[in-house]
Formats: sequence, C-alpha cells, structure tokens
Amino acid sequence: MGDQGTDSGVTGLKRGDVEGLCRQRRPMLHCWFQVLLGLVLVVLFFSLSSSLLSSWSPFPLHEHYQKFWNMTQELQLFQSDKALPTVAPTGSQYHEAYPRNYHFIMDNKEVCETRTPFLVLMVPVAPSNVGARDAIRQTWGNSSIVRGEVVLTLFMLGLSGGDGVEQQQEKLKQENLQHYDLIQSDFMDTYINLTIKTMVIMDWLATRCQTAAYAMKIDSDMFLNIDNLVTMLQMPVIPKENYLTGMLMWDRPVVRSKDSKWYVSEELYPEPLYPTYTLGMGYVFSNDLPEKFVAVSKSTKPFHIEDAYIGMCMKKLGLAPTSAPNPSQFKAYNVKYDRCEYSKIITYILATSQELINYWNDLHKPEPPC
Repeated sequence: MGDQGTDSGVTGLKRGDVEGLCRQRRPMLHCWFQVLLGLVLVVLFFSLSSSLLSSWSPFPLHEHYQKFWNMTQELQLFQSDKALPTVAPTGSQYHEAYPRNYHFIMDNKEVCETRTPFLVLMVPVAPSNVGARDAIRQTWGNSSIVRGEVVLTLFMLGLSGGDGVEQQQEKLKQENLQHYDLIQSDFMDTYINLTIKTMVIMDWLATRCQTAAYAMKIDSDMFLNIDNLVTMLQMPVIPKENYLTGMLMWDRPVVRSKDSKWYVSEELYPEPLYPTYTLGMGYVFSNDLPEKFVAVSKSTKPFHIEDAYIGMCMKKLGLAPTSAPNPSQFKAYNVKYDRCEYSKIITYILATSQELINYWNDLHKPEPPC
C-alpha cells in the first residue's frame, strides 16, 4: 500500500508533482505532452523489468534483482499489524510464501541442539509487541518442563517498517540477549504477509529443530492451558507423524467480497470452499510436517489466509487435519472468565495481555478450580 499522499497506479506520482511540472511558463499543451510522455516511459520501464525477470534466470545477478523486486513489492504493501489489506497478492508475487526466499537475521537454533524438546510453541508476534511476549513469558511460556516433558517457547518476528527501525532492532537485540527466545526473518511483518510468517516458522522447525516430537503455532493473544495440551499429546492414540489438530473448520466458503479483511480472489484460489483446516489461533502438529509444508509450498500459490493455506498444503500432501480426542478443548471466544472452565480447555482467545496474566494467576491458585 502506498503512502496516503500518493495516487494509485504504477507510477506512484503525487498530484503535486504533476501540478508543479505545469507551473512552468510553457504552453499548456507542451507541458501535458511532457507529462504523458514521462508516464509512458515509466510504464514501459516496469513492463520490461517484469518480463526480463524470467529471461535473466540463468545469470547470477538475477537472484539479487529478484530479491530487490520482492522487497519493493513488500514495501508497497506495508501496513500496520492487523490492518486491513487493500490488495491481494497476484502475478509476480506467486510463491512468495516459499520460506527459503527469506533469511534469518536473528536466531536461537542452539535451543534444540542442547536438549530434545517434546513440544515447541512457535508464537508469531509483531516486533513492537513486547507486552504480549512478556505476558507469555510470565504465564504459559514460563515453564521449560511440563508433565515431565521439555517444552520450548519461541517468538517469530519479521521486519518493522516506518521510522525508528534501527532503534527497534536494537531493542529486539537486547530483549533476545535477555531471554534467548526471539527468531527474526527478513520479510516485512504485515497482515498480508501472515502466510509468509507461518511458512518461515515451518522452515525454522524443519531446519533448526528436527528432533522435536510436536510443535504448535499459537497466536500471541491466546490463553493456553499448557498442562492440558501436553497431557493430550502424551495419549497413546495421538499419531507421531502426519498429525495436525486444533479447532477444525469444515466447508468454509472463500470470501469474494473485496471489502472484507478475508477477501481472496479466484485467481489465487479458484475453488468456492476451502479444504478442511484448523483455525489459526492455535494448531498442533507432529514435527515431521514442517519439512513437507515447506516442500509443497514452493508449488502452492500463497494467499494471506494462513490457516486455510496450511489446509491447502495438507490437501496437496494427500493428508487431512484430525479431530482432537476432546474437540471441545480448542475454543475460540468465551463470554466471561470461569475458573473451572479454563481448567479444562486448551485454548481461548483473549482481549488483552493483562487478561492472560490475571486469568493465569487465578487459575493457579492452590484451591481446586471446580
């Protein structure tokens, strides 16, 4: 998305720029002829650049040019976390969700080298949202041993945009030196790039933490009853391969309204219904799947509905999500906090990080919850 002060279109020229050209003391017709000629040259430049991308592939410079082109596209789409997308990825943006287009610029790969985790909790979060990270560190991300199993909690971040980027990066560096739980990749951390963010999570698990038994992608605004989750995964009936579970979505229609936050064009996803998928608030999977997701993503068109995209990857792999042993444990929203209820569930979506701290502290009081 361009700046508010720019017109739409490939040139991105401001209205004031055009008007300034015409303030010169020349005949009006001559002035506008120059403007139109300039526009034609700009359009020809971008058209030739796009067509040359495919023809330059044998040359080493192609990779650098393609990376620059992708970064330009991402910067144009940059918007605040949770903002509504104004355009869906099309054309040259196909395969941008393939995670190996990107590189880790902050990493903690040794966490899976020094111990073998049973469960890795991967939390996508905005770089600036330190409040959510601190709340998780005080609550369900605080314990490294749960019911006798090693559990890791790590936060996945992209790049910030706007002013103060260097200061933000320095703060993140200091935060990581304190907690050693941040992973950052060089994609733009925007709403429309949620699928990229999720696939980068999968790539990290596939390349840095293959020894883990299970992993969970869980949003930063979630209450997670980690004891109940580990108890579920310890059940003999839980598969150790090709396993994906959570709050299942069946026969969900693809939103075609361009005014919707969840709009996906027919070009990106032609079918009227999504394959069965698990709601993105929090889904659990056996750790053999990330490598398979990464491989299949290279030939799967991305769209920014990241949980449905994972469902699409599962379908292309010939797999399907599985209902949890007790499906009612994966919940989305609740009307009000109930201590007995929270002692039985695995997930709930919360409104604020303070709610997470309050509910967690109350749930862990010594008296029985029910």
